[in-house]
Parts: sequence; structure tokens; C-alpha cells
Amino acid sequence: MAAYDLIVVGAGIVGAHCASLAVARGRKVAIVESGLVGGGATAASMGHLVAMDDDPAELALSHYSLGLWERYAELAEAEFSRCGTLWVAADEAEMQALPAKIARLAAAGVHAEAVDAARLRQLEPALAGDLAGGMLVARESVVYPPRIAHWLVDRSVAAGASLYAGRRVLRLRDEAAELDDGEILHGPVLVAAGGASGELLPELPMHVRRGHLVITDRHPGIVRHQLLELGYADSAHGDDDVSVAFNVQPRPTGQLLIGSSRERDRTGREVDLPVLRRMLGRALRYLPALRGLQAIRVWTGLRPCTRDGRPYIGAVSGRRGTWVAAGHEGLGVTTSTGTAHLLLDLIDGRPTAIDPAPFDPARVLA
Repeated sequence: MAAYDLIVVGAGIVGAHCASLAVARGRKVAIVESGLVGGGATAASMGHLVAMDDDPAELALSHYSLGLWERYAELAEAEFSRCGTLWVAADEAEMQALPAKIARLAAAGVHAEAVDAARLRQLEPALAGDLAGGMLVARESVVYPPRIAHWLVDRSVAAGASLYAGRRVLRLRDEAAELDDGEILHGPVLVAAGGASGELLPELPMHVRRGHLVITDRHPGIVRHQLLELGYADSAHGDDDVSVAFNVQPRPTGQLLIGSSRERDRTGREVDLPVLRRMLGRALRYLPALRGLQAIRVWTGLRPCTRDGRPYIGAVSGRRGTWVAAGHEGLGVTTSTGTAHLLLDLIDGRPTAIDPAPFDPARVLA
């Protein structure tokens, strides 16, 4: 009989961080991954490490997580780049919203500063000339999520974790998981399987939003900061069936990663050309220099979402020995570190660094 102290279902960035921390705390860990390590939503993410301020709970989790990410700043496998985030204001109305945004971030310990149109042009000369200004968060960063997920899983296995690669959990039992070949793994189970988490935990409402990404050939120096439009959060958390927002990120390779789009409940992996054109049109409005670049790859991914926009992190009521960390939507990479620490502290009965109540799955089971 295979018995473990924790069975982690899913080896994306969230599951990988949870497994790594559990191993570091002395637990006997199993990791079950039906596909590629870091090959799901993790492989289709932009890898930004940003503090989002539109929800106090989300801000608390993202700020906590950013501090934990600092331990990977010198790790080659993370491809950590402290490029900073430049939020771009299209007009004066968006500029007027900046003081409140900066104050919210400051209250959480995040330093941000307003920049006027002239300063914006100094920071990023390739941006459109009619933009009103923006907000700079200089210490924010980007990482390469699939590679660090691999590194975390490899490190966990080297430290004694068991990796069940290419295996799928068919169903959950009380403190057990049944695999697709009939094998049963015994022990507490953590479901961190991204969009597939809802198949194992149907009582927790989840849906997916498909997104497109484009990466260019190497064009170093065109963009120095991660660039997002100030309306990005509205696009990310809105209810539209299809939405796009400007988000361009410089990679350490000299390539540019271009996003973002969201399509509600579209589960196919095919590229939707009308949505892609709309997304690229949005990017060109803010960054006309993209027009002369060569795109070398376009792909899609599925972001797991909850109804209220907050991930499920905690024990699943009514299921003995079952925990969940899923539904992070577009902030899974940023909040993966904080999610792991919050969840393992709950499992271990330790005091938590932030309030876990906003993320408790019980909020939808009452």
C-alpha cells in the first residue's frame, strides 16, 4: 500500500510550489501529473509577478507572494527578470484614478509612482505618443513558469517525493486518491490541478477562460518594462464572453511576449483568428513598434476561474483529508508562492501570514 503525508494532484506552478514546500517541511509527498510538468495553464501564462489592487484579499495574497518570490531572484532556472511594471494610462480619466491606486498599493507595502506623459516617453520611447502617462512599480518582475515548475518538481523528487507521471486521479476518497490504473494512494490529498480540479471537486463551481499569447523573434531593447494598460484588471475580472487588454512583456532572450485575451468557457486549444486580431490590434494601439516585428509562435491556454475571482485555498468541507488550491485565473504564477505557504500552514495548523478566510472553499458550500 502506497501511503503518503500529502498527495499533490497537479504539477503546475501552484502544485509544484506546494509539493516543494511540503517536502521541505519533512512530509512524504506524492505528485500526480497526467500531462507534462508545468504544461497546463502554467505553460500558457505570461509569468508576471505583479500586485493587483482591485480586491483587498487578492492584494494581500499577491503582496505576500511577491516577498516569497524574492528567494528565487538569483536562481537561473527561474529566469527572474526585475524589469518593473509600467501601467499605461490612455487618457486623463485614467490618470485621475492613479492616486487612489497608488494609495491602495502603498497601504499594502508596495511602492508605486505616477509618471506623466513626458516621463512615460523617457521610460518607453516606443509607446504611442498620445498616451497620458502611467504608473511605475519598479521592483516587480517576470519569471519563466514552466522551467521553475520543472525545477521545483525535480528538487522535490531528489529529496524523496514520488512522481506519478502520466497518471490521472480518477476519483477522490477519504484521505486517498484512486488512479486511472486502479492503484490507490493513501493520505491527505491536495487538488491543485488547475482547470481540471472541478472534475474531482464538482461541488466547487469553476469555469475556464481561454487566452491567446504571441511571442516574437528576438528584438532586444524595444521594451524595457512589462507594460499593461490600466484597464487590464477590468478585462481580467469582467463578465464579457470575449475581452482583450494590452500586455507586453520583455523576455531575457530579447523576445517580446504579447497578450492578453480572455474567452469565457472556450475549452478548445485552437487559435481563434478574430480574437487574435483583436488582441494584436489592442497591442498596436499602445505599442505601434510591434507592427514591424516577426511573431514566431501563437498558442492558447485555459485559465481556471471561480465565480468571485478568488482562488479556493483550504480544506474542502465534507471530504475528509481533502484540500484544494485552484482557481487562480491570471494570477496563479504571482500567487503560487503565497498559496503554498498559506495552504501548508493551514494543513500544519500553524498561524498564517495573511487571513485565509477570503479563500476558504467553504464560502461556496454554505
